[in-house]
Amino acid sequence: MAVGIFDSGLGGLTVLDAITKRLPDLPLVYFGDNANTPYGVRTAGNIYDLTTAGVQRLFDEGCDLVILACNTASAAALRRMQEAWVPRDKRVLGVFVPLIEALTERQWGDNSPPREVGVSHVALFATPATVSSRAFQRELAFRAIGVDVEAQACAGVVDAIEEGDMILAEALVRSHVEALKRKMPEPDAAVLGCTHYPLVEETFQEALGTEVRVLSQPRLVADSLADYLARRPEMVGTGTESKFLTSGKPRAVSDKATQFLRRQIAFDAA
Repeated sequence: MAVGIFDSGLGGLTVLDAITKRLPDLPLVYFGDNANTPYGVRTAGNIYDLTTAGVQRLFDEGCDLVILACNTASAAALRRMQEAWVPRDKRVLGVFVPLIEALTERQWGDNSPPREVGVSHVALFATPATVSSRAFQRELAFRAIGVDVEAQACAGVVDAIEEGDMILAEALVRSHVEALKRKMPEPDAAVLGCTHYPLVEETFQEALGTEVRVLSQPRLVADSLADYLARRPEMVGTGTESKFLTSGKPRAVSDKATQFLRRQIAFDAA
């Protein structure tokens, strides 16, 4: 039995790592669309086409449940996929859900009217496509009132991380935080709305200041998945082996992934 994890590149490995630690006996099939990364600068239609192709590949591997460990795909494609594309016996879940649960301190199944929560000013750091979709603000508004969200499109950060240039990535993070602070000088909390960003989380925290609560996705997603599977154990698919698949060049992707997680990772061609 296996659960699929889809990402446009390597960022979703941060989610996979957290899930592996939380659910060590759960087989995971990871698909990275490295040939087409980054998604954050693509059109919504292009993102939808690429995401459905990748998710179908995971369905073919015996995964009945797929996690979109890509905020851009979750923002630009997930709702359309759920409404018109996902088969009835399959599930595709995004990564906004655990973030909003944590931010609003309410469960996703809680359909009571929106209410005031413990934060008033939230900084959202994400890719340009995620920011332009306004998906985070839309989902948050269903559950909370009185929350001012200021979004900062962090151009270049994903590219730098994918290339392994962490010095450039950290410099870009500081620049984007400075730009955000010019619009929102004192955020209560900051949401890292891209699964690549946990790799530079310390830089975000340092630039924002210790008084700002930084919400990062991997652990939140892992805990949410554990809860979901406890309630819906039938959604663990027929796959039995963990594996890593890529649309890119397996050797090059394997080398970068090994640097990412600091353990040996071997990708196969999708």
